[in-house]
Amino acid sequence: MFKDVNNKKVFKMKNHHYPDEDEILLRPIYKTGKGFYALAAALSAIFLFGIYRYIRQLIFGLGETGMNEPVSWGFYIISFVFFIGISHAGTLISAILRLSKAEWRRPITRMAEVITGIVLLIGGIHPIIDLGRPDRILHIFERGRLQSPLLWDVTSITAYFTASTIYLYLPLIPDIALLRDRGNKLHKLYKILAWGYQGTEKQKHILERAISILMVMVIPIAVSVHTVISWIFSMTLQPGWHSTIFGPYFVVGAIFSGIAALVIVMIAFRKAYHFEDYLKEIHFRYLGTLLLVMSLLWFYFTFAEYLTTFYGHEPPEMRVFLYKFADGYAPYFWLMVVCNFIIPVVFLSNKKLKTIGGVLISSIAVVIGMWLERLIIIVPSMANPRLPYPTGIYVPSLTEISLFAAAVSAFVLGFMGFSKLFPLISVWEIKEGRKESVSIVTERLNEYLPSTRSTEALKEI
Repeated sequence: MFKDVNNKKVFKMKNHHYPDEDEILLRPIYKTGKGFYALAAALSAIFLFGIYRYIRQLIFGLGETGMNEPVSWGFYIISFVFFIGISHAGTLISAILRLSKAEWRRPITRMAEVITGIVLLIGGIHPIIDLGRPDRILHIFERGRLQSPLLWDVTSITAYFTASTIYLYLPLIPDIALLRDRGNKLHKLYKILAWGYQGTEKQKHILERAISILMVMVIPIAVSVHTVISWIFSMTLQPGWHSTIFGPYFVVGAIFSGIAALVIVMIAFRKAYHFEDYLKEIHFRYLGTLLLVMSLLWFYFTFAEYLTTFYGHEPPEMRVFLYKFADGYAPYFWLMVVCNFIIPVVFLSNKKLKTIGGVLISSIAVVIGMWLERLIIIVPSMANPRLPYPTGIYVPSLTEISLFAAAVSAFVLGFMGFSKLFPLISVWEIKEGRKESVSIVTERLNEYLPSTRSTEALKEI
C-alpha cells in the first residue's frame, strides 16, 4: 500500500495501480455537497405538495381527480403498472447477469437491485391511492376471493417485494460490515445489519450459496408479477384488454422500461459521484444492446397484438383500435411508437450514435414511451365500453399530476437516501473481481475452447 501523486491510497495488482476501492466507492457516504441538499429540498417540496393534494382527496373524495364514468382508472393505475414494470430492472437484470456469470455486471447489480426495492414500494401504494376509502384495501385480506385477479396481484407483489428485498440485503452484508469496521455515527446500525459478518471462508460460502438460491428463485417470481398484473386487464371482456398475449407482452415491456430506468440512474450517479472509472462506456454499450433487443421484441408483440385485433374486426374492438390509431389518442399512440421503437433503433443500431449520450437519449425516450403505453392500454379501453354509452373523456386533475410528480420525487429521494447509507457500487464484488475474475474467466475460456491435443491431432491428419 502506498500513495499516488494526488495523495490517495492505491494498491498494486499485476503491475497495475488501482485507487483504494473504499475511498472512492464510500466517498458519497462521508462527503455531501451543497447540490445534494438543494436537490433534496426541491424534491421534498414536490413530494410534500403531493401529500397535501392527497389529503385533499381524502377529505373531498375522488371528485378531486379527473376520473369519472366510464373512465374510472387514470393516472394512479397507469403509474401502478409503470412503476411495477420498472422494478424488473433489479431482480431480472441482476439475477440473469449473475446467473450467466457476466463479469461486467459487478458495478451494475447494486443499483439495479435498489431500483426494485424503491419502485415496488411506490408502485404498490398507487392502488391504495386510487381507492376513495384506502381502509377498504383490508377487504382483500379479509374477504379476498381466489377467483379475483386482484388477490393474485396482491399476493404476487408481496412475494416479489419480500424476495427482492432479501436479494438486495444479502449482497449488502459484506459492505455493511466494512462500514461497521470503519466506525462512524451509524456504527450501531451497521453493527446490527452486519449480523456479525467477519468475512471468514465459511461465512462467504454461506452468503454465496444464499445469493445463488435467491437469484434462481427471484426470476420466476419477477416474471409472474407482471404476468399477473396483465391478467387484471386480460381476464375481463373489455375491448382492447381481453388478449392471451398480454402476459408476455407486459413482461417484455417491464424489462424494456427497467433497463432504460437503470441506464438513466447509472448515468446520473456516474456524473454526480464521479464513478467514471467504474461505470465505463462498455457497460452502456452492453446495456444499449439489451435495450435494442427489447425494443425489437416490444415492437413484435405490439404489432402482433394490433394485427390480430384489426384482422378480427369486431365492432367493439375496432372502436378502441381506431380511437388509438386515428382519433383522440392517436398523438399519444404514435409518440409511443417513436419513443419505444424509432428512437432506440436509430441510436442503438448505429455505432457512431451508440455512445453514452445516445444510450441516455434512447433510455429517456423509452421511459416516456412505456408510460404512454400504459396510458394507451388503460384509458381508451375504458373510454369505449361495450355498453352503448358515448365515448368517455379523461383529463387528469392537478391532484393526479401532483401525486405522479411526488412519486417520481420519492424515487429520486429514495436513491439519494440509500447512497448516503450504503455504497451504490458493491465494494466487495469489485475487489473480488480484481482478485479472481481473470483466473476464473481464463479457466472458463479453456473449458470452451478445443484442447491443444485436438489441434495437434488435426495437424497430424
